[in-house]
Amino acid sequence: MHLEQIFATRNSRMKASEIRELLKLLDQPDIISFAGGIPDPALFPADEFAKAFKAALTPERQAQALQYSVSEGYLPLRQWIVQEMAKIGIVCDSDNVLITSGSQQALDYLGKLFLSPGDTALVGWPTYLGALAAFNAYEPRYDQLSLNGNRTTESYTEGAAETGAVKFAYLSPDFANPTGETLDREGRLRLLALAAELDCAVIEDAAYQSLRYDGEPVLPVLALELQQKGSIEDCRTVYCGSFSKTLSPGLRLGWAVAAKPVISQMVLLKQAADLHTSTINQMAVHGVAEGCFDKHVEQLRAVYQRRRDVMLAALKDHMPKDVSWTRPEGGMFVWITLPKGMDGAKVLARSLETERVAFVPGQAFFADGSGGNTIRLSFSNSDHTAIEEGIARLGRLLGSI
Repeated sequence: MHLEQIFATRNSRMKASEIRELLKLLDQPDIISFAGGIPDPALFPADEFAKAFKAALTPERQAQALQYSVSEGYLPLRQWIVQEMAKIGIVCDSDNVLITSGSQQALDYLGKLFLSPGDTALVGWPTYLGALAAFNAYEPRYDQLSLNGNRTTESYTEGAAETGAVKFAYLSPDFANPTGETLDREGRLRLLALAAELDCAVIEDAAYQSLRYDGEPVLPVLALELQQKGSIEDCRTVYCGSFSKTLSPGLRLGWAVAAKPVISQMVLLKQAADLHTSTINQMAVHGVAEGCFDKHVEQLRAVYQRRRDVMLAALKDHMPKDVSWTRPEGGMFVWITLPKGMDGAKVLARSLETERVAFVPGQAFFADGSGGNTIRLSFSNSDHTAIEEGIARLGRLLGSI
């Protein structure tokens, strides 16, 4: 999600002229940016992709690579995903897998599949902004899903006479965007109990699951439900995965894993939307994933873990005492809570003008427009020197306000 969209859609207190001026500053080369939640392009397996695309365009394969394909996705890639899912406790077959144009497309399809105007979606306070953008098109109400898996009693929609039927609970249980927090096993089980009580679906956004740096892995929500139900066909959880944070965001490849009736409905939506995800991209991703996925992800973990550690150490050294932050076990983000009454958007404007440091104001991630005194920092695309200098500057600014 670009900062322009964030400011334009979620920060109504800022004037359009102010937004334009901030965006101009973001483009300047002397800005240290912790804003974009993006992987470091220097770490992309570019050589492996060059070989994989060349292999896809050999005479015996090029017709398949450049032709229309099935909506479900390239079968060898779906079979590879089935094997990877088994490693994390999700037993399924290729008919339980749909390849999507990024996991963002899966979120859009699920919003379209489950939501009608006035229905309720349970989301975190805060939650991934891209999920809100996908669901907003279908005009839901939002209710808060807390991190321990319990639901609050208030509906977000102001003036609503009553809350519409709850259709799903959405969460990113591992190293969530924007907070970096992880939901523990007990919380995941409480979530499943709540979903059963409400008879609603669970959307598990697992975009960052591979990027764990320390701590003990927790089984995915779908894996825990499989332990309870015995078959994926009896499960209500939809698992959404992505290659964007591990191999390449530019190729736009994600996947959904769910019971076959859900996948069948999503296939119909995909046929109406774009027929199928790029065949040659799927073939290339399959070639790279099959050849070096584990080794490549191990390298990513090592680099990103060091950057996380540098940011956490710098925050400890430079932040004022009334500022707090999360300590993620993986992912790409650290979530900062500023003193009450401090406005993250105003701090950003001042930071860009005086300290030349960019970040994302936290209010954009709250469905109810709260969270004004929070900000999100990303450490994935900055080197150690930039992280240390940027946090020092940001600490100096916050100490002066």
